[in-house]
Amino acid sequence: MDLTGKTALITGASRGIGAETARLFAKAGANVVLVARSAEAIADLAGEIGAQAAAIPCDIARYWEVEQAVENTLKAFGSLDILVNNAGVIEPISRMADADPDGWGEVIDINLKGVFHGMRAALPVMLEAGGGTILTIGSGAAHGPVEGWSHYCSAKAGALMLTRMADKEYRDAGIRALSLSPGTVATQMQREIKASGINPVSQLDWADHIPPDWPARALLWMCGAEADGFLGAEVSLRDEDIRAKAGLA
Repeated sequence: MDLTGKTALITGASRGIGAETARLFAKAGANVVLVARSAEAIADLAGEIGAQAAAIPCDIARYWEVEQAVENTLKAFGSLDILVNNAGVIEPISRMADADPDGWGEVIDINLKGVFHGMRAALPVMLEAGGGTILTIGSGAAHGPVEGWSHYCSAKAGALMLTRMADKEYRDAGIRALSLSPGTVATQMQREIKASGINPVSQLDWADHIPPDWPARALLWMCGAEADGFLGAEVSLRDEDIRAKAGLA
């Protein structure tokens, strides 16, 4: 996939899937805008990638910060062609009767409202340009309850509906909206899940998790026309056919 001349804004770019996606998209020729709350981490990554990268500290739970990040993207590179809604958190993990309401709400602010904020800020720019691609990191948790994850499951279900809504409202205007369900990935989030010990996911061996470059490679494949059959829907890396199409072992 050649992304030369394209600009991608990636949320949660400080580590894990987001950082690997930034590296891979830059290798494919794209300008990459690294968005995360951790200013130091994204600055280091931008330094590693070079002139193709810009680091923009941003809390996606605050719409005005996301809007400003999009404006700064246009100032830096002149376009916004791809949005990767990757940022997400899972702590605090707890059963509903024990959940801290404020902590529960903060997960919704990031994992659901943050996805909407990215779409809301990017869509007018993309529509004016005649199109664009919006990729959102989904989860199997969008489809079934997982003990201790009421906030995460609810947010991922909502984020999948936002993907479907973006496709419903704007596919005819050139917007490609897709979701990626990567399965369990060897990232810091999995360490937090394992530490909770609440549900079967926390009992998985580390070797059961796929490396973070696999979702990144799938996201790159999703930028191309070969993935158009999944517009408004979800690409699952549990599907062996999808893995083959994305060039994954």
